[in-house]
Amino acid sequence: MKDARHTHLIHYEEQHWPAQTGNRKSEKQTPLSTLAIATAREVFDLLREDLVAIEQELGRDAASSVSTITEIAEYLREGGGKRIRPSLLLLAAHLLGYSGHGAIRLGAVVEMVHTATLVHDDIIDGAETRRGRPSPNTTWGNEKCVLAGDWLYMQAFRVALEEKNLRVLELLIGLTQQMVEGELLQIQKLGKAVSEAEYYDLIFRKTACLFSVSMRLGSVLAGSGEAEEESLATYGRAVGLAFQIVDDVLDLTATEEVLGKPVASDLREGKATLAVIHSIDHGTARDRQAIQRVLDDRSFDNVTREQIQEILVRNGSVEYAMGLADRYAEQGRQALAHFPDSDFKRALLWVPDFVVAREK
Repeated sequence: MKDARHTHLIHYEEQHWPAQTGNRKSEKQTPLSTLAIATAREVFDLLREDLVAIEQELGRDAASSVSTITEIAEYLREGGGKRIRPSLLLLAAHLLGYSGHGAIRLGAVVEMVHTATLVHDDIIDGAETRRGRPSPNTTWGNEKCVLAGDWLYMQAFRVALEEKNLRVLELLIGLTQQMVEGELLQIQKLGKAVSEAEYYDLIFRKTACLFSVSMRLGSVLAGSGEAEEESLATYGRAVGLAFQIVDDVLDLTATEEVLGKPVASDLREGKATLAVIHSIDHGTARDRQAIQRVLDDRSFDNVTREQIQEILVRNGSVEYAMGLADRYAEQGRQALAHFPDSDFKRALLWVPDFVVAREK
Protein backbone atom coordinates (compact mmCIF):
# COMPACT_ATOMS: atom_id res chain seq x y z
CA MET A 1 0.00 0.00 0.00
CA LYS A 2 1.66 3.20 -1.13
CA ASP A 3 -1.09 5.79 -0.71
CA ALA A 4 -0.75 9.12 1.07
CA ARG A 5 -2.05 7.74 4.34
CA HIS A 6 0.59 5.02 4.27
CA THR A 7 3.28 7.68 3.75
CA HIS A 8 1.83 9.68 6.65
CA LEU A 9 1.90 6.59 8.85
CA ILE A 10 5.57 5.94 8.12
CA HIS A 11 6.27 9.59 8.94
CA TYR A 12 4.58 9.40 12.33
CA GLU A 13 6.37 6.14 13.06
CA GLU A 14 9.73 7.82 12.47
CA GLN A 15 8.70 10.81 14.61
CA HIS A 16 7.10 9.02 17.53
CA TRP A 17 8.31 5.40 17.61
CA PRO A 18 12.08 5.62 18.17
CA ALA A 19 14.18 2.74 16.87
CA GLN A 20 15.18 1.65 20.35
CA THR A 21 13.84 2.50 23.77
CA GLY A 22 14.80 1.04 27.10
CA ASN A 23 13.26 1.30 30.53
CA ARG A 24 15.89 2.50 32.96
CA LYS A 25 15.12 -0.10 35.60
CA SER A 26 12.98 -2.81 34.10
CA GLU A 27 15.74 -5.08 32.82
CA LYS A 28 16.97 -5.68 36.37
CA GLN A 29 13.66 -6.01 38.16
CA THR A 30 12.25 -9.45 37.35
CA PRO A 31 12.84 -12.42 35.06
CA LEU A 32 9.76 -11.40 33.05
CA SER A 33 11.39 -8.09 32.18
CA THR A 34 14.43 -9.86 30.69
CA LEU A 35 12.36 -11.68 28.05
CA ALA A 36 13.18 -10.72 24.49
CA ILE A 37 11.27 -7.47 24.10
CA ALA A 38 10.48 -6.29 20.59
CA THR A 39 12.01 -3.20 19.04
CA ALA A 40 9.92 -0.31 17.77
CA ARG A 41 10.52 -1.40 14.17
CA GLU A 42 9.35 -4.95 14.92
CA VAL A 43 6.21 -3.66 16.62
CA PHE A 44 5.42 -1.35 13.75
CA ASP A 45 6.01 -4.10 11.20
CA LEU A 46 3.57 -6.32 13.11
CA LEU A 47 0.85 -3.66 12.96
CA ARG A 48 1.74 -1.83 9.74
CA GLU A 49 -1.15 -2.96 7.54
CA ASP A 50 -3.69 -2.75 10.37
CA LEU A 51 -2.62 0.80 11.20
CA VAL A 52 -2.87 1.82 7.56
CA ALA A 53 -6.38 0.36 7.52
CA ILE A 54 -7.28 2.30 10.67
CA GLU A 55 -6.05 5.55 9.09
CA GLN A 56 -8.29 4.85 6.11
CA GLU A 57 -11.20 4.01 8.40
CA LEU A 58 -10.68 7.26 10.30
CA GLY A 59 -10.70 9.19 7.03
CA ARG A 60 -14.07 7.67 6.14
CA ASP A 61 -15.63 7.82 9.59
CA ALA A 62 -14.68 11.43 10.25
CA ALA A 63 -16.34 12.72 7.06
CA SER A 64 -19.57 14.65 7.61
CA SER A 65 -22.06 16.39 5.36
CA VAL A 66 -21.24 19.51 7.41
CA SER A 67 -17.93 20.72 6.04
CA THR A 68 -16.72 22.32 9.29
CA ILE A 69 -16.84 18.97 11.11
CA THR A 70 -14.88 17.28 8.34
CA GLU A 71 -12.29 20.08 8.29
CA ILE A 72 -11.74 19.96 12.05
CA ALA A 73 -11.58 16.15 12.13
CA GLU A 74 -9.14 16.05 9.21
CA TYR A 75 -6.98 18.77 10.79
CA LEU A 76 -6.73 16.71 13.96
CA ARG A 77 -5.98 13.48 12.08
CA GLU A 78 -3.23 15.15 10.06
CA GLY A 79 -1.69 16.37 13.31
CA GLY A 80 -0.41 12.87 13.84
CA GLY A 81 -0.15 11.19 17.22
CA LYS A 82 1.22 7.89 18.36
CA ARG A 83 -1.97 5.88 17.74
CA ILE A 84 -1.02 4.01 20.88
CA ARG A 85 -4.61 3.26 21.92
CA PRO A 86 -5.60 1.59 18.62
CA SER A 87 -2.26 -0.21 18.68
CA LEU A 88 -3.01 -1.64 22.11
CA LEU A 89 -6.43 -2.82 20.93
CA LEU A 90 -4.83 -4.50 17.91
CA LEU A 91 -2.14 -6.17 20.00
CA ALA A 92 -4.68 -7.45 22.54
CA ALA A 93 -6.88 -8.89 19.81
CA HIS A 94 -3.96 -10.51 17.95
CA LEU A 95 -2.46 -11.85 21.20
CA LEU A 96 -5.68 -13.83 21.62
CA GLY A 97 -5.86 -14.97 18.01
CA TYR A 98 -8.34 -12.47 16.53
CA SER A 99 -7.61 -10.83 13.18
CA GLY A 100 -10.98 -9.69 11.79
CA HIS A 101 -12.11 -6.27 10.58
CA GLY A 102 -13.69 -5.53 13.97
CA ALA A 103 -10.25 -4.64 15.32
CA ILE A 104 -9.83 -2.04 12.56
CA ARG A 105 -13.31 -0.63 13.21
CA LEU A 106 -12.89 -0.43 16.97
CA GLY A 107 -9.32 0.86 16.61
CA ALA A 108 -10.80 3.82 14.75
CA VAL A 109 -13.48 4.14 17.42
CA VAL A 110 -11.03 4.48 20.33
CA GLU A 111 -8.97 6.99 18.34
CA MET A 112 -12.12 9.05 17.63
CA VAL A 113 -13.01 9.01 21.32
CA HIS A 114 -9.47 10.11 22.17
CA THR A 115 -9.61 12.88 19.54
CA ALA A 116 -12.95 14.13 20.87
CA THR A 117 -11.45 14.42 24.36
CA LEU A 118 -8.52 16.44 22.97
CA VAL A 119 -10.89 18.88 21.28
CA HIS A 120 -12.86 19.39 24.48
CA ASP A 121 -9.72 19.57 26.66
CA ASP A 122 -8.24 22.34 24.51
CA ILE A 123 -11.45 24.35 24.87
CA ILE A 124 -11.61 23.85 28.64
CA ASP A 125 -7.90 24.67 29.07
CA GLY A 126 -7.95 27.60 26.65
CA ALA A 127 -5.04 25.95 24.85
CA GLU A 128 -3.50 27.75 21.90
CA THR A 129 -1.28 24.96 20.57
CA ARG A 130 -1.57 21.21 20.10
CA ARG A 131 1.43 19.12 18.93
CA GLY A 132 3.24 22.20 17.74
CA ARG A 133 0.31 23.55 15.69
CA PRO A 134 -2.51 25.94 16.52
CA SER A 135 -5.21 24.10 18.46
CA PRO A 136 -8.51 23.77 16.57
CA ASN A 137 -10.34 26.18 18.87
CA THR A 138 -7.96 28.99 17.89
CA THR A 139 -8.89 28.46 14.23
CA TRP A 140 -12.58 27.51 14.32
CA GLY A 141 -13.60 28.91 17.71
CA ASN A 142 -14.94 27.23 20.82
CA GLU A 143 -18.54 26.93 19.66
CA LYS A 144 -17.76 24.97 16.50
CA CYS A 145 -15.11 22.85 18.19
CA VAL A 146 -17.24 21.74 21.14
CA LEU A 147 -19.93 20.63 18.69
CA ALA A 148 -17.35 18.89 16.49
CA GLY A 149 -16.11 17.05 19.60
CA ASP A 150 -19.66 16.01 20.41
CA TRP A 151 -20.11 14.78 16.83
CA LEU A 152 -16.92 12.70 17.06
CA TYR A 153 -18.20 11.04 20.24
CA MET A 154 -21.50 10.18 18.60
CA GLN A 155 -19.80 9.02 15.42
CA ALA A 156 -17.57 6.72 17.46
CA PHE A 157 -20.68 5.11 18.97
CA ARG A 158 -22.37 4.87 15.57
CA VAL A 159 -19.38 3.01 14.13
CA ALA A 160 -19.16 0.79 17.23
CA LEU A 161 -22.80 -0.20 16.70
CA GLU A 162 -21.72 -2.02 13.54
CA GLU A 163 -20.17 -4.67 15.79
CA LYS A 164 -23.66 -5.50 17.09
CA ASN A 165 -22.12 -6.35 20.45
CA LEU A 166 -23.72 -5.00 23.62
CA ARG A 167 -20.55 -5.61 25.62
CA VAL A 168 -18.65 -3.25 23.30
CA LEU A 169 -21.28 -0.54 23.83
CA GLU A 170 -21.28 -1.13 27.58
CA LEU A 171 -17.52 -0.60 27.71
CA LEU A 172 -17.64 2.56 25.59
CA ILE A 173 -20.50 4.08 27.61
CA GLY A 174 -18.70 3.39 30.89
CA LEU A 175 -15.50 4.80 29.43
CA THR A 176 -17.16 8.03 28.29
CA GLN A 177 -18.80 8.53 31.67
CA GLN A 178 -15.48 8.02 33.47
CA MET A 179 -13.70 10.49 31.22
CA VAL A 180 -16.37 13.19 31.59
CA GLU A 181 -16.42 12.67 35.36
CA GLY A 182 -12.63 12.95 35.40
CA GLU A 183 -12.72 16.26 33.55
CA LEU A 184 -15.37 17.63 35.92
CA LEU A 185 -13.40 16.47 38.97
CA GLN A 186 -10.28 18.14 37.63
CA ILE A 187 -12.14 21.42 37.16
CA GLN A 188 -13.39 21.18 40.76
CA LYS A 189 -9.84 20.69 42.01
CA LEU A 190 -8.13 23.42 39.98
CA GLY A 191 -5.86 25.53 42.15
CA LYS A 192 -5.89 22.99 44.97
CA ALA A 193 -3.05 20.87 46.30
CA VAL A 194 -4.68 17.47 45.73
CA SER A 195 -3.50 14.26 47.37
CA GLU A 196 -1.70 11.49 45.51
CA ALA A 197 -4.82 9.32 45.78
CA GLU A 198 -6.91 12.07 44.15
CA TYR A 199 -4.28 12.46 41.44
CA TYR A 200 -4.34 8.74 40.60
CA ASP A 201 -8.14 8.78 40.45
CA LEU A 202 -8.03 11.72 38.06
CA ILE A 203 -5.44 10.26 35.70
CA PHE A 204 -7.20 6.90 35.66
CA ARG A 205 -10.43 8.55 34.57
CA LYS A 206 -8.84 10.95 32.09
CA THR A 207 -6.19 8.67 30.55
CA ALA A 208 -5.67 5.16 31.90
CA CYS A 209 -9.33 4.17 31.55
CA LEU A 210 -9.09 4.50 27.76
CA PHE A 211 -5.91 2.38 27.71
CA SER A 212 -7.63 -0.26 29.81
CA VAL A 213 -10.82 -0.26 27.72
CA SER A 214 -8.77 -0.51 24.51
CA MET A 215 -7.28 -3.74 25.85
CA ARG A 216 -10.70 -4.99 26.96
CA LEU A 217 -12.17 -4.31 23.53
CA GLY A 218 -9.45 -6.40 21.88
CA SER A 219 -10.19 -9.16 24.35
CA VAL A 220 -13.95 -8.97 23.72
CA LEU A 221 -13.42 -9.22 19.96
CA ALA A 222 -11.40 -12.38 20.51
CA GLY A 223 -14.08 -13.89 22.74
CA SER A 224 -11.67 -14.42 25.60
CA GLY A 225 -12.51 -15.52 29.10
CA GLU A 226 -12.97 -13.19 32.07
CA ALA A 227 -9.51 -13.90 33.51
CA GLU A 228 -7.75 -13.02 30.27
CA GLU A 229 -9.80 -9.85 29.86
CA GLU A 230 -9.02 -8.75 33.41
CA SER A 231 -5.29 -9.36 32.94
CA LEU A 232 -5.26 -7.28 29.76
CA ALA A 233 -7.32 -4.54 31.45
CA THR A 234 -4.80 -4.49 34.31
CA TYR A 235 -2.00 -4.13 31.77
CA GLY A 236 -3.82 -1.25 30.06
CA ARG A 237 -4.52 0.53 33.35
CA ALA A 238 -0.89 0.26 34.47
CA VAL A 239 0.52 1.41 31.13
CA GLY A 240 -2.00 4.26 31.00
CA LEU A 241 -1.04 5.46 34.47
CA ALA A 242 2.66 5.33 33.54
CA PHE A 243 1.89 7.21 30.32
CA GLN A 244 0.13 10.06 32.12
CA ILE A 245 2.72 10.33 34.89
CA VAL A 246 5.45 10.68 32.26
CA ASP A 247 3.31 13.14 30.30
CA ASP A 248 2.95 15.27 33.42
CA VAL A 249 6.69 15.13 34.14
CA LEU A 250 7.51 16.14 30.57
CA ASP A 251 5.15 19.10 30.92
CA LEU A 252 7.41 20.33 33.72
CA THR A 253 10.83 19.41 32.33
CA ALA A 254 10.85 19.30 28.51
CA THR A 255 11.36 22.24 26.18
CA GLU A 256 8.57 24.03 24.34
CA GLU A 257 10.11 22.95 21.02
CA VAL A 258 9.85 19.29 21.99
CA LEU A 259 6.44 19.52 23.68
CA GLY A 260 4.80 21.57 20.96
CA LYS A 261 3.16 23.70 23.68
CA PRO A 262 4.29 26.01 26.51
CA VAL A 263 6.28 24.40 29.34
CA ALA A 264 4.53 23.89 32.69
CA SER A 265 1.10 24.47 31.16
CA ASP A 266 -0.53 22.20 33.75
CA LEU A 267 0.71 24.14 36.76
CA ARG A 268 -0.17 27.46 35.13
CA GLU A 269 -3.71 26.12 34.59
CA GLY A 270 -3.98 25.25 38.30
CA LYS A 271 -3.32 21.51 37.99
CA ALA A 272 -1.11 19.88 40.62
CA THR A 273 0.52 16.79 39.07
CA LEU A 274 2.54 14.07 40.78
CA ALA A 275 5.97 15.74 41.00
CA VAL A 276 4.34 18.96 42.25
CA ILE A 277 2.29 17.04 44.84
CA HIS A 278 5.49 15.36 46.05
CA SER A 279 7.21 18.73 46.57
CA ILE A 280 4.15 20.06 48.39
CA ASP A 281 4.23 17.03 50.70
CA HIS A 282 8.01 16.88 51.21
CA GLY A 283 9.29 20.41 50.61
CA THR A 284 9.74 23.34 52.94
CA ALA A 285 6.98 25.74 53.94
CA ARG A 286 8.49 28.23 51.48
CA ASP A 287 8.34 25.60 48.71
CA ARG A 288 4.64 25.02 49.43
CA GLN A 289 3.95 28.75 49.43
CA ALA A 290 5.69 29.21 46.07
CA ILE A 291 3.78 26.36 44.43
CA GLN A 292 0.46 27.50 45.88
CA ARG A 293 1.13 31.02 44.61
CA VAL A 294 1.39 29.71 41.04
CA LEU A 295 -1.76 27.62 41.51
CA ASP A 296 -3.59 30.69 42.82
CA ASP A 297 -2.25 33.14 40.23
CA ARG A 298 -2.56 30.76 37.27
CA SER A 299 0.63 32.39 36.04
CA PHE A 300 4.38 32.60 36.64
CA ASP A 301 4.32 36.36 37.20
CA ASN A 302 5.32 36.17 40.87
CA VAL A 303 7.05 32.77 40.96
CA THR A 304 9.02 31.75 37.87
CA ARG A 305 9.12 28.39 36.11
CA GLU A 306 12.80 28.19 36.97
CA GLN A 307 12.02 28.59 40.68
CA ILE A 308 9.44 25.80 40.51
CA GLN A 309 11.86 23.54 38.61
CA GLU A 310 14.53 24.18 41.26
CA ILE A 311 12.07 23.18 43.98
CA LEU A 312 11.20 19.96 42.15
CA VAL A 313 14.86 19.07 41.60
CA ARG A 314 15.88 19.85 45.17
CA ASN A 315 13.12 17.64 46.59
CA GLY A 316 13.80 14.76 44.19
CA SER A 317 10.23 15.08 42.96
CA VAL A 318 10.87 14.36 39.29
CA GLU A 319 12.82 11.21 40.18
CA TYR A 320 10.01 10.18 42.51
CA ALA A 321 7.39 10.53 39.79
CA MET A 322 9.50 8.72 37.20
CA GLY A 323 10.16 5.94 39.71
CA LEU A 324 6.42 5.41 40.04
CA ALA A 325 6.05 5.44 36.26
CA ASP A 326 8.68 2.69 36.14
CA ARG A 327 6.76 0.75 38.78
CA TYR A 328 3.52 0.94 36.81
CA ALA A 329 5.34 -0.04 33.62
CA GLU A 330 6.63 -3.16 35.36
CA GLN A 331 3.16 -3.87 36.76
CA GLY A 332 1.90 -3.83 33.19
CA ARG A 333 4.53 -6.32 32.06
CA GLN A 334 3.73 -8.59 35.00
CA ALA A 335 0.07 -8.69 33.95
CA LEU A 336 1.16 -10.54 30.80
CA ALA A 337 3.07 -13.26 32.65
CA HIS A 338 0.64 -16.12 32.03
CA PHE A 339 0.13 -15.45 28.32
CA PRO A 340 2.13 -17.73 26.01
CA ASP A 341 5.14 -16.22 24.27
CA SER A 342 4.45 -14.73 20.85
CA ASP A 343 5.44 -11.76 18.72
CA PHE A 344 2.38 -9.92 20.01
CA LYS A 345 3.32 -10.54 23.63
CA ARG A 346 6.84 -9.28 22.89
CA ALA A 347 5.30 -6.17 21.35
CA LEU A 348 3.13 -5.59 24.41
CA LEU A 349 6.20 -5.98 26.62
CA TRP A 350 7.87 -3.22 24.57
CA VAL A 351 5.07 -0.67 25.02
CA PRO A 352 5.81 0.16 28.70
CA ASP A 353 9.45 0.84 27.79
CA PHE A 354 8.35 3.17 25.01
CA VAL A 355 5.90 4.95 27.31
CA VAL A 356 8.47 5.62 30.03
CA ALA A 357 11.45 6.45 27.79
CA ARG A 358 9.65 8.82 25.39
CA GLU A 359 10.61 12.48 25.25
CA LYS A 360 7.22 13.92 24.21
